[in-house]
Amino acid sequence: MVERLRDHYGIRDESVLAAMRCVPRHFFVPEALRGRAYDDHALPIDFNQTISQPFIVARMTELLELDKKSRVLEIGAGSGYQTAVLAQLAAQIYSIERIGELARQAQARICELGIYNATVKAFDGTLGWNAYGPYDGILVAAGGPRIPDPLVAQLKIGGRLVIPVGETRESQKLIRVNKTEGGHQVEEHGPCQFVPLIGQHGWALN
Repeated sequence: MVERLRDHYGIRDESVLAAMRCVPRHFFVPEALRGRAYDDHALPIDFNQTISQPFIVARMTELLELDKKSRVLEIGAGSGYQTAVLAQLAAQIYSIERIGELARQAQARICELGIYNATVKAFDGTLGWNAYGPYDGILVAAGGPRIPDPLVAQLKIGGRLVIPVGETRESQKLIRVNKTEGGHQVEEHGPCQFVPLIGQHGWALN
């Protein structure tokens, strides 16, 4: 999987590749699908959610440009896989998952792997987690109709927000927001497809 990320997809950040090598992806997928855990695609998990394709996990992580001092907010913990990858690279991860049972499962898996710099709570991720901001990086693992204002507000100057944004629930573009003294800059990084970002600053539940 890691060789494919480097050779086929051009992931260049060696720290990201090392984190992907370190975290056992099969631990985060349903038991029936563990034989496909390292394949090059997303997989279903409970509650109609997904664990993202390895390339997307690596690409979004690389775009954050983290270091060991970084404080990171993750929206959409899901199985906890992306959370665990981020935890290899940053000082502290604060992760929000809308579905309470998924949040509990993700926290349990992370602790079972001996990862103690990541906290998962159940909440509306589109509102962020203001208590621990501002953040060096924010990663949103669900596709919204727009960039949520609270997340931009909780970024540090010089921080980066990586989020899928699209006019429909079915397809998005991967966006990076770079916060500056004068506001923020938006970059596009290609098409992607995520589950919908549900919440006050995302899509409605229905």
